[in-house]
Amino acid sequence: MRLASDISIFWLIPWAVISVFLAVWFYANSNWMKELSKKWQILFKSLRTGILFIIGVLLIGLIFEVVDYRVEKPIIITLVDKSSSLKNYKDSSQVATLIEGLQKSLMEDLGEDYEMIEMTVGSSVQYGRKDLFRDALSNLSAGFEKINIDYYNRNVGGIIFVSDGNFNTGNNPVYAAEKINLTPVFTLGVGDTVQKRDHYIKNVAANEVTFFKNKFPVEVDVEAIKMGKGSSTVSISSNGKVVASQKISYKDGKRDFEHVIFLLDADKIGFQTYTVNVTQEANEFNYKNNKRIFYIEVIDSRSKVLILAGAPHPDLSALKQVIEQDENLEVKAVLLKDWDRDLKKVDLVIWHEPGIGYDAVINSLLTAQNISMLYCIGPNTSSSVIQKLNIGLTVGAGNQTDEIQGVVNDGFQQFEISDALRKSFEYFPPLKTKFGEVRISGGAEIAVFQRLGGIKKKDPLLFFNKRGNLKYGVLYGEGIWKWKVNDFVRTGTFDAFTELIQKTTQYLLVKQNKSALHVAFPKRFTKDEDVILNATFYNDAMEAITKPKINLTLIDDKNQKSNFQFAVAGDFYKLSLGKMNPGKYNWTASATYNGKTTKKTGVFVVEDIAIESLDTYANHALLNQISSKTNGSFDLLKNYKKTIDSIKKRTDITSVSYKDASFNDLIDYKILFFLLLFLITTEWFLRRWFGSY
Repeated sequence: MRLASDISIFWLIPWAVISVFLAVWFYANSNWMKELSKKWQILFKSLRTGILFIIGVLLIGLIFEVVDYRVEKPIIITLVDKSSSLKNYKDSSQVATLIEGLQKSLMEDLGEDYEMIEMTVGSSVQYGRKDLFRDALSNLSAGFEKINIDYYNRNVGGIIFVSDGNFNTGNNPVYAAEKINLTPVFTLGVGDTVQKRDHYIKNVAANEVTFFKNKFPVEVDVEAIKMGKGSSTVSISSNGKVVASQKISYKDGKRDFEHVIFLLDADKIGFQTYTVNVTQEANEFNYKNNKRIFYIEVIDSRSKVLILAGAPHPDLSALKQVIEQDENLEVKAVLLKDWDRDLKKVDLVIWHEPGIGYDAVINSLLTAQNISMLYCIGPNTSSSVIQKLNIGLTVGAGNQTDEIQGVVNDGFQQFEISDALRKSFEYFPPLKTKFGEVRISGGAEIAVFQRLGGIKKKDPLLFFNKRGNLKYGVLYGEGIWKWKVNDFVRTGTFDAFTELIQKTTQYLLVKQNKSALHVAFPKRFTKDEDVILNATFYNDAMEAITKPKINLTLIDDKNQKSNFQFAVAGDFYKLSLGKMNPGKYNWTASATYNGKTTKKTGVFVVEDIAIESLDTYANHALLNQISSKTNGSFDLLKNYKKTIDSIKKRTDITSVSYKDASFNDLIDYKILFFLLLFLITTEWFLRRWFGSY
């Protein structure tokens, strides 16, 4: 025990003298004290001295350093590889029994002098020993990294690592094991190290998503062991039909590696199933690894834009040329008289001069569809037609025309307008419009105001609004082809004009999700993952509610149907489907609220990751390397008793004594409080006893 203080503890000596002096002085003039015997006088003065001295000691702020010594036993951690590759060998049936025997022997031989910890590692790291040989991935380095974090600065005497030495994800475990300072790793090998005659698909690399009518690459790695010099065939099939194949040649004969690249056509939309095969040859050790299944999601990301007009016009060409520069947009321009009125898969309609050849049936057809619109209103569209379009625009009834330019609205925030485009409006030629005041309904967002010379008007030249949940835009003017020409004459490019048209169409193409039912459904799982889904239902005020029931229907690739119901979890819904068989599933979620049924549909796949089945021989060389790098030893699992004996003989694995120091303020000790209370109480009682107050 050691004392420490903010001021020198030698001040206790003069304070003791002062305490005695104050006690003597306090009782010097007490007449009742003179009548007492010397023994009582000394007692009273001693009590008062003790009280004053203890108060002074507490005020000085003394700190006690208390030192404790504790002994920590050495920790032995058993780290077991629980990946499914440990079932690939002849001795696989004995592995679980041998591990059980290892743990039992450790407790019997080392249990009194060592602390035992069990851990497993595969696709994840867990404490304890359960679910052995089920994981589809081997991330061996994660086990050593977990030990290094959880037992940093602890007395880890050694790590017993049981594995076949094969890993297929994560870093090389040698480096992770070396980072655990001064800790030997005793590796116990599982499996047969003799390489078998076999060739297999080592890896398939392809993008998870591709676009419809595009070509996408697929890279296939084939590894061959003891196959001899010769050739084989790698093929890719879909729906039972071979879509591509290539011959490969083995030149070494003992160990060959071939990299093959295919270029496939994305000719169907949705999740497509492909199977990669390498030809089965005679006397192969394992035929299961000759085949790999992978999935590609083919999406049709192209939005369709329809340009309608009552008559030919240069504006149509200017719009079409700019919009179709975007590879994700498919553009079709057609005159009203030639249009077949097919709106299937159309995402945006640009209607140029609706007043030319106006047809009420066409207007009703367009507004009835769930399609965004851009209206280009010129002087040929009368005020009565504008009224029928129901776009919140009111103009005068006259036939006079006007020419107006534009100026960007600084307060417009629906999309960004570059400084170059803002500057371009100073030079863009005027558009031809109807003469008179222009009024728009509330809620409209004006992007460009009208301008006459240097005068900015409050009337809109380009604005956006909503009709229900749909967005629409209105360009109030005819002749934007002149803007394109002007842009090129001034700058040599069409950049400003292109930005205006593309951002306008992109803004109108983005649809808001106003659906009441939202389902969080990932598109890919592995067969070893638990499929867990979340859903939310919103009322008309977009508040999350849990009153309606949400049902889910699954249909697998064998057309078998399964029905489920989401459970309420707080203000959302949750459904656990557990682990599912590999394959493609179509799902439909539905909920009924206030007599209205809302549905969501989609597709997901459960992938069969068979990486663990690729390894047909154990990699004991890696285990040897881990042991040698960490001053441990290697042996076969069946010889685990030798490893236990070597641990018992190690002199560097021993208990460690730790010094724990704690600092406590003297005022925190209750014994001083009770001592001070005792002295004060005793003095007060005796003073009262002898008649003093």
